[in-house]
Amino acid sequence: MTDSAPRRVRVRAPELVGKGGWLNTGGKQYSLADLRGRILVLDFWTFCCVNCLHVLDELRELERKHRDTVVVIGVHSPKFVHEADHEAVADAVERYGVEHPVLDDPELATWKQYAVRAWPTLVVVDPEGYVVAQHAGEGHVPAIDRLVTELEAEHAAKGTLRRGDGPYVPPEPEPTDLRFPGKAVFLPSGNFLVSDTTRHQLVELAADGEAVVRRIGQGDRGSTDSTWVRSRFNEPQGLALLPDGSVVVADTVGHRVRRFDPESGRVTTLAGTGHQWMRGDDTSGPAHEVNLSSPWDVAWWQGKVWIAMAGIHQLWTYDPAGDTTRAFGSGGGTVSVAAGTADEGLVDGPAEEAWFAQPSGLAATADRLWVADSETSALRWLDRDGVVHTAVGTGLFDFGHRDGPAGQALLQHPLGVTALPDGSVAVSDTYNHALRRYDPATGEVTTLATDLREPSGAVLAGDDIVVVESARHRLTRLALPEEAVRTDAVAHRGRPGATEVRTDAVAHRERPGATEVTPGRLRLDVIFRAPAGQKLDTRYGPSTRLRVSATPPGLLLAGAGADTDLSRTLELNPAVPKGVLHVSATAASCDDDPSVEHPACHVHQQDWGVPLLITESGADRLPLVLAGLDA
Repeated sequence: MTDSAPRRVRVRAPELVGKGGWLNTGGKQYSLADLRGRILVLDFWTFCCVNCLHVLDELRELERKHRDTVVVIGVHSPKFVHEADHEAVADAVERYGVEHPVLDDPELATWKQYAVRAWPTLVVVDPEGYVVAQHAGEGHVPAIDRLVTELEAEHAAKGTLRRGDGPYVPPEPEPTDLRFPGKAVFLPSGNFLVSDTTRHQLVELAADGEAVVRRIGQGDRGSTDSTWVRSRFNEPQGLALLPDGSVVVADTVGHRVRRFDPESGRVTTLAGTGHQWMRGDDTSGPAHEVNLSSPWDVAWWQGKVWIAMAGIHQLWTYDPAGDTTRAFGSGGGTVSVAAGTADEGLVDGPAEEAWFAQPSGLAATADRLWVADSETSALRWLDRDGVVHTAVGTGLFDFGHRDGPAGQALLQHPLGVTALPDGSVAVSDTYNHALRRYDPATGEVTTLATDLREPSGAVLAGDDIVVVESARHRLTRLALPEEAVRTDAVAHRGRPGATEVRTDAVAHRERPGATEVTPGRLRLDVIFRAPAGQKLDTRYGPSTRLRVSATPPGLLLAGAGADTDLSRTLELNPAVPKGVLHVSATAASCDDDPSVEHPACHVHQQDWGVPLLITESGADRLPLVLAGLDA
């Protein structure tokens, strides 16, 4: 459903409620009445979602530009069980540098009142308490900026605009050596290099994993290539040792791949422009000329740097294009997509047809590249023939903590994977606070350790495995069980007493708030209204596209596929009680200024994974807002 009319619909904004209460307000609880007179931008987010993290960064400039009229409020709306933990939400607010109030809504009460169905969603509320706009996905802040400017003028004239300082109160900083570290690598010197993500640095630790040897980077956001003292990073995550002894760094929010040379102390950029990749951008080319999107981890495999491109659900490669012992950072490298379509989900097969969902951890062996695919709670792997396989995991909304045969085992948002000497892998099962093990020889999943607060990566150090305990701000050394350190040359190198942990199985197969729909016909309406100052771009034909599929595929008897109409009638199979509807919508608009010969054009795109529960009393219409309001 498209609407390019200039009218502005207003809907009374529901109250802001959340059982977890407020963060970043100095302990004060707020209602809409307390915020009357300000322009509110409600950011419905959850901290597992990389697209939500992109929007946090987009909002920073809006907050600075309109600091005395706009109040951004994060409404934290969890997907995973772990994200309903208030302490975890508070950690995430600090981890990602959120500088506005956050309402913790673990039961999705406010999410439901605002009829939100996608992470992230932005809702604009005017100074009189009316909803005037809603946008799902990324890239909408420029349109919101224009709307805010209109609202400022309109409500200043009416006398309903209240200027002044906002309700944000920053938390007190904690004096720890590391702050929410991401990944670690074992250096040839015997020291560890750790990505100290929240402080935008790399930290070299001594062999004990505790004493700080040096800090690389100034400690504020940036992408400066220089010496270890003067360089800058922007929330770095993944690290991997290169053949020349240097370390490749996934500079995640900087949208770059960097290189650190421990010997010289210099930091250089291998790939990326610093701009986030958007649909329509190049997917291959000279490494310094192609945009990247939230590279989360890196690995050296088959003569290339492999990149877990979490922001667009793909694997990319950086090819140094020269002597691999000398050419890193020479400017002659290239990047390209290696696997994944950029659709979010779990689909195996040839690399160019596979779907990933925020790949966040990589580990290379001779014949496999292992992938921790976080949003599908899955362990995946790519073989040397370019085919993607799944070892553990079934989909976007299937997660838990269950050991046993891999086909039945469950993980919860893993962020790291580590190859072990016996051919098995250790999985940093982040939201289960556990270290898990998958053995390809037996097809079994076991638990190595629990009570690890948000482990995000691990690295081998002799017969030990050193785990990055992100939410405890430290490295933790564990002894591997003896079967995990078997090699052909040495049968057993483990220490007595090292054992695997038995855990009770916990499974979660539905997200709270699954949409109840009636069997049979279901009307799907994607609502799109061109933002203020724009019009639909129809110069080259239809400006919209809608694609629909389902998991399991049998959920849809009719209506799957792609077309240009944003409304469609689906036929749901009454024999399938529940599933996930995958909807991808695209709309194009251009700036509507007749005086400009070549107006700027914009692509609005959003993917939804909507869990459906088929009931006789369910709804027969499913509205999804891309931009605008559902009238």
